[in-house]
Amino acid sequence: MTDVFIITGESSGELYGALLARALRSLKDDIHICGVGGERMMAEGVELIAGITGAFGLIEAVSSIKTLRDVFSRITERLEQDRPAVVVLIDFPDFNLKVAQKAKSLGIKVLYYVSPQVWAWRRKRIRKIKALSDRIAVVLPFEEKIYREAGADCEFVGHPIMEEIENTKGSKGFIRERLGLWSDREVLALLPGSRKHELKRLMPLFISVVQRFKRDHPNFQYILPMAQNLSEVDFQEWSGVLEGFGVKFVRGMATEVLSASDLALIASGTSTLQAALCNVPMVVVYKLFPLTYFVGRMLVNVKYISLVNLLMDREVVRELIQYKATTENVVRELERIINDDQVRKYMTESFREIRSFYEGRRASRRVAEMIGEMSGWLSGQ
Repeated sequence: MTDVFIITGESSGELYGALLARALRSLKDDIHICGVGGERMMAEGVELIAGITGAFGLIEAVSSIKTLRDVFSRITERLEQDRPAVVVLIDFPDFNLKVAQKAKSLGIKVLYYVSPQVWAWRRKRIRKIKALSDRIAVVLPFEEKIYREAGADCEFVGHPIMEEIENTKGSKGFIRERLGLWSDREVLALLPGSRKHELKRLMPLFISVVQRFKRDHPNFQYILPMAQNLSEVDFQEWSGVLEGFGVKFVRGMATEVLSASDLALIASGTSTLQAALCNVPMVVVYKLFPLTYFVGRMLVNVKYISLVNLLMDREVVRELIQYKATTENVVRELERIINDDQVRKYMTESFREIRSFYEGRRASRRVAEMIGEMSGWLSGQ
């Protein structure tokens, strides 16, 4: 019999699901957790009815209506059969809101964890999310006010990435050696994203940047942590060239890689916050298909795309988007960080301020407590 059902559709959410499962077991060791996720959730004892890694990738299956329908059907069947106390939805809104609707129709409580970015676009979704969620746990400080003003039961819980960072032990040199790097040579981390379409748009740029940067900085080391939902096969088109330039590939381990790095080139996404919390100066890039970018410009209502700049409401790190994401511009910005002490100081001081938002908060533990309160086995709501 399932007590809690966790659903996520991408790599970062799968990590949060795994950490949440661990926190739930620390509070209630006989709890049975079922869901949709990946290897890390399975390692924490979650019974998976569908996976997001390997041959079955939910995030890649967005274009496959048949696959999504099949997963939704399996989820529905299990919810009807087990009637868990709580369904936990982690991001992946278009799919998860349909699950929320089904759960509510069955009288199952819904907790939305890492809610959709309603502050960026489709703000009217707040009403739907509020109606379908008994409680909402957000990971960005400014989100709590947005949801509460709409009347939702919402709480800022911190960010699970902080737990990963605090659990990474050892000096920078020690972590480098553990990753197979020289302990006394500087490191440039390469994080091109966790989706296959991001790789197609960004990997040629990353290759060109490494090739150019390497000419003037021969002693730098390069490392690329592949997202957990991706494999060597997804990188085979570019890995030979990059390995020829001395780039080391590792599976997952983004927190360790950033903890070992002096500088980072990052695709816009959660990794920008991860780098800031690891105190790593960065350049942020992103490219979309031209039509997608054109439509997005009309729909998205934000000044910045990186979480670092959004949290500080000012430009802390340089964002090179679409046609500005060129080899020349990226290398110029990397050089600016290396050569200008004031630029580095401004970034790292801002990163410390961002870190202060999250220190002392244990997101996974708090969300587990919220689930316990909703289920009735922990005193609270």
